[in-house]
Order: sequence, then structure tokens, then C-alpha cells
Amino acid sequence: MPESHTQLDIASMLSKRARSIDASGIRRIFELGVKLKDPINLSIGQPDFPVPREIKDAVIDAIESDKNGYTVTQGEASVLAVVREHLAEEMGWDVDDESIGVMLTSGTSGGLVLAAMALLEEGDELIIPDPWFVLYPQLARLTGATLVTCDTYPDFRMTAERIESLITERTKAVIIDSPGNPTGVVLDSGELQAIVDLCRQRGVVLISDEIYDEFTFQDALEDGYCPSPARISKDALIIKGLGKTFGCTGWRLGFAAGPKALIEEMTKLQQFTYVCAPSMAQQAFKARPHVDMKEEVASYEGRRDLVMERLGAVTEVVVPGGAFYAFIKVPEHLGISGTTFVERAIERGVLIIPGAVFSDRDTHFRLSYAVAEDLLVRGLDILVDLMQG
Repeated sequence: MPESHTQLDIASMLSKRARSIDASGIRRIFELGVKLKDPINLSIGQPDFPVPREIKDAVIDAIESDKNGYTVTQGEASVLAVVREHLAEEMGWDVDDESIGVMLTSGTSGGLVLAAMALLEEGDELIIPDPWFVLYPQLARLTGATLVTCDTYPDFRMTAERIESLITERTKAVIIDSPGNPTGVVLDSGELQAIVDLCRQRGVVLISDEIYDEFTFQDALEDGYCPSPARISKDALIIKGLGKTFGCTGWRLGFAAGPKALIEEMTKLQQFTYVCAPSMAQQAFKARPHVDMKEEVASYEGRRDLVMERLGAVTEVVVPGGAFYAFIKVPEHLGISGTTFVERAIERGVLIIPGAVFSDRDTHFRLSYAVAEDLLVRGLDILVDLMQG
């Protein structure tokens, strides 16, 4: 039978869900960067160090040992045991507490998507910080929930006071991220205690995205750890991962821990979506206790200080307590938006991300200092020159 020349109008057949989501503004910057010769790329949210040898070897050994098939949906039992030990050591949780569920996820993003699918439906409300990580608004669009943004300007601290006025009878969940992306801000234990208390009183699920917890700097640590609501309550859903910590973002290694009833529903949904976290890569969790990242974190803290020294002298910059980003205000005397400033920076060969990608405002830009220091210095020189007009 000859092939028909009639083409399907795919565009008209796409779901409202798909059409409601724009391509990431970060991806557009990457596409612009491809056109530049030797750009100074301060846009990428990925560590610049190699995966530690111990982590590589654990995964290589798994592959060579033919651990390449499916695991059970929630993750291999021996790996989950290591994760529970981590929670006991850092969060004070009881390893054998049967009210707590733990599962491995396809990255922290996979955990966030599963949590949204398990909790949210049309008519529910989801509260997220503004500025936000780019996935957060899409969680509402994917589930049909209503997005409610919490304005955290100018200090970028998502406090209970700011959240409380946004909670309604339809509020189902609140997302916090600390250290934050794009701001690097770290909430302290007092702020977290107030948020935990508020969510408990109002019957709202607290979701804590802690992908950058290992990248917490000395001035934001408490008792040697990044502050977490998990040290205050077992009611919160904690989502963590290894991708940023060890520079293996492509391995998609996350885990979720919290109320067992919620984890069970997330596991059921994972069965029919991601199936399981990448099986061979799961073994990286077993090597985690044997790897010390203090040297790498100290290096990032030094780069953070360099950013503050150079850009803090010419504009407003909230001090990042962790991660490897700074969210920088475009000086008002320039009279331009964050997007326009980014365009000017790109013309000079520097890639940064407009603040509007992460916010309802277009007054800032995000800079990543997860790059070699000499490259960072060159980029800062150009940005300072642009800011001085």
C-alpha cells in the first residue's frame, strides 16, 4: 500500500499539560553558548570536579558483577540499609522505625515528581519559593494543581511568616530548598522549626529538597551539618541525592525518606514510571561513607568568597550559605532588566542565567561558580565592567 502524503497535525493533538510547559530558559542559554567560541560558562549547575575514585569503583564493580538488571522498585535492600544508617547518623532517626519509609529515586527530580503525583490533584495548592528551582512550577502544571509562589525578596529566606499568609484550606504541600537554587541561601534551625510547626498545625505536607546539603559552608553549618527539618520532625518528606555531591549528576541517584504511607504511594507510582533507580549506580550509596568531600566544599567556599568580594562591591548580593550559585541583582543605575543584562554578558562571552527563569521578577541573574578559579576571575572581571556601566 503506498504511503499517504497526509501528515498528522501533531501540534493540535498535544495535551494542555505539555503545551503549558515552556522549554527551560537554562537550555536556551546553553544553546546560545554553543554558538560562542570559548565562552566563559558561569551558567551550568554541575560540579567541575571528577567523580571520586571510590564512587566510580563501586559502580564499575557492580557492572562487572552483572548487577545491571532491575532491582525492586524501592531500591536494593542492602543499599536502602546504608541510606537508613545515613539518616540515623545525620538526622537522629531510628534505623528500625517502621513509621519511616525510604526509597531510591531517579535523581532528586524524580523524587519530587513522584511526591507531586502522590499528593497533588486538581483543586489542590502547592506553595513554592520565589525564586524557585525550575522544576517546582512544573510540578503544579503536571498534576493540575494551583501554584502559589512565596515572595522571598530581598533576603531569599522562605520563612514561616511568609508562608502562613499563603496557606488556605486547599493547600496540600509546601516545598523548601536549603541550600537553595538559585540563591544558595541556607535556612537555620530556628526558621526550619517554625516552618515545621506551621505545616503540622495547618495539616500541610512539608517537602524539603536537600540536593545541595553536602555543599553547606562553614558559616551556615550547625553541629557540623546542614540544618534540616528532618532533625526536627519525621513528618517532613526529605529528598536528597548523590549527583551534586559527587559530580555524577547523569547517574540519576536520589532518595526520599519520610512518612511511610507517602513513600509507599511514591513507590507504587515509580513502579509504573521510572521502574527503579539505575541499578548499577545504586551501589554508589555504599561507597558514600568512605568519601570525604571537605576539600572540594572548601574550594567552593573560597570561590563564593571571591564572588562576594568582587560583585558585592558593585551591587547587592545575598551571601550564599551553600550550593555553588549566587543570585545577583542588576544595579538599578543601569536601568535594564536581568534578561537584558544577560544578553550583554553573552555579547562579551559570559554565560549566566536571567533571574526571570527562576522568578516572577526579572531583576537578577544566577551565576554558578562551579568552574575553575581562573575562568571565574575572567568572568567576574567582565561582569564588574558591565555593572559599572
